[in-house]
Amino acid sequence: MGSGGLAVLAENSCAPGLHRGQNLTLARVPVKVRFAPSPTGSLHLGNALSAVANRRLGDWMLLRIDDTDPARNVPGGEKAILRDLEWLGIAWDEGPARQSDRAERHREVGAPLGDRFDGTTLLREDGSPTYQLASVVDDIDFGITHVVRGNDHRPNEALHRRLFDALGATPPEFVHHGLILGPDGRKLAKRAPGGSVASLREEGIPAEAVRAYLEELGMPRHDVQLDLPRLRRLSTEALAGLSDEELAARVGVPVSVAPVLRGARDLAEARDYATLVLEPAETKVDSPETLARFRELVEAGIEPRALVRELKAVGGDLKALRLALTGRERGPELAAVIAALPRDELLRRTALG
Repeated sequence: MGSGGLAVLAENSCAPGLHRGQNLTLARVPVKVRFAPSPTGSLHLGNALSAVANRRLGDWMLLRIDDTDPARNVPGGEKAILRDLEWLGIAWDEGPARQSDRAERHREVGAPLGDRFDGTTLLREDGSPTYQLASVVDDIDFGITHVVRGNDHRPNEALHRRLFDALGATPPEFVHHGLILGPDGRKLAKRAPGGSVASLREEGIPAEAVRAYLEELGMPRHDVQLDLPRLRRLSTEALAGLSDEELAARVGVPVSVAPVLRGARDLAEARDYATLVLEPAETKVDSPETLARFRELVEAGIEPRALVRELKAVGGDLKALRLALTGRERGPELAAVIAALPRDELLRRTALG
C-alpha cells in the first residue's frame, strides 16, 4: 500500500440498517499512478520530484516512456532515466512501456475522433499519434486513477478531460505540484548546478540525500527554489549514517581508509581525501624536530588522537606533519590520516634526510 494512498469511505450516517456511530468496512480503491518522462537524457530534478511523489502516492506505478516526438528523443535517454530511478531507489510495478510501441492501439482508440479534436492534432500526417492522444489512451488502458505531475502540465488538463469524456472513460484525478526553480526565479535549467540527477551524482551527492530532499519537498502547492545548501547538509548526514564498510565501498577504497572519509561532505570530497592518503604528493618538509618527535610517538604505539595532542603540547608543527603525510596543507582530520596509514608507511613518509 502506498504511504499516500487514498481511502474511499462510505457515509455511515446514511447507510441503511446501521445505527449512527457504527463503523462501516473501508472500501479502498487502489491508487494507480504513472511516471511518464520523455527519453531526453538524465532526469531533470523536477521530473525526479514527480517520480518520488507518484511512488509515495501510488499503490501501483507504471513507468511510461513518452517518446511520441522523435525530434526530442535522445540516444541512450531511456537508459539514463532507468539508471537515475534505480539510483534513487524508485521502483515501478510495470514498464517501461514505450508509447511508440503502442501507436497502433492509440490510432484504434482515437479513430472515432478523427485526426483533430477541439482544434488539437491527434494524428500527424504520417499517421503517428501525438502526445495528447497517446497519453489519454494509455491512462485509460492502464487504469490510471491519479495523474501527478508538475504545474507546467496544468494547461493539458482541460483537453485531456474532454478526451476522456469523448472516449467514454472516467478521467483520473489530476494533481499538479509546484516546480523547482533556479536562483533566477525561473524553472530550473537542466544544465544548472543541481539541475539533473546525473549532475548531482557526478558531484558526489549520495542517492540517499537526493531522495531525502525530494521527499521533504513532497508535492509543493507552489513553486520552490532549489536549496543546494540543504542538499549538501543532507549529503553530510547521509555519509555519516553509512558504516565504514559501506562508505569505503562507495568511494572504492580499502575499509582501512574509512576514518579519513568521515569528514567529507560528499563522495567526491571523500575520494579526494582518500587520494591524499593513498597517493600523496611528494613534498619536501623542513621541520625535523616535529617529524622526529612524531616518529618516536609512532614507534611507541601512541594512539592517533593522543599523538596529535602530544605534538600540540610541545609546540609541534602540525601543518608540516600534514604536508609530510598527505602533500597538502588542508584536508581530513590529522588524527584520521594517521589512523588510516600503517605504521611503516607513517615512518616512511616522515623519514628525515
